[in-house]
Amino acid sequence: MAVRDDGIYLNRIEIPTARIARAAGVDRRTVAETVRMIQSDTGLRDIFERFQSAGLSLKGVAKQLSLGVVEISARDPKDIGILASASKLLADAGISIRQAQVDDPELSPEPKLTLIGDKSVPGHLIPEMLKIRGVARVSVY
Repeated sequence: MAVRDDGIYLNRIEIPTARIARAAGVDRRTVAETVRMIQSDTGLRDIFERFQSAGLSLKGVAKQLSLGVVEISARDPKDIGILASASKLLADAGISIRQAQVDDPELSPEPKLTLIGDKSVPGHLIPEMLKIRGVARVSVY
C-alpha cells in the first residue's frame, strides 16, 4: 500500500483509514496521524508514495488450478543462489514456474521463497532442495 494525497492506496484504489484501522486493531485517528507523519517527512514520503502491490498470489488457489507449490525457508535469507538452484531443480523435473515470490528479509520476520509450478512437485525433489546451500526447510503443497 502507498501513501499519497493524504490517503492510503492499493495501486490506484483508495483504502479508507477506518478499514485499515479495523484490520490493524487501532483507532482510525492513529492511522490518519501515521499518514500525516509520513507525508510531513520528505524521506518517508518519497518511499511511501512509490509502493506498489506485487500482484495477486496463486498460492491460495494452487490446488484448484492443479498447480504445485513449494515453500523454502533459508538459514540465512541473504544467502545467494537459493532461488536459482530451486528453479533449476524444478526446470530439470519438467516443471514450468508460473509464479515466484520472495519475501524481503528486511520486511518479513520469517521470509520464504514460494515457487508455484504448472504441476505438482514430486516428493523426490524435497531432499534435493534440502541439499541447496543455505536451505533450512522445504514444504510442498
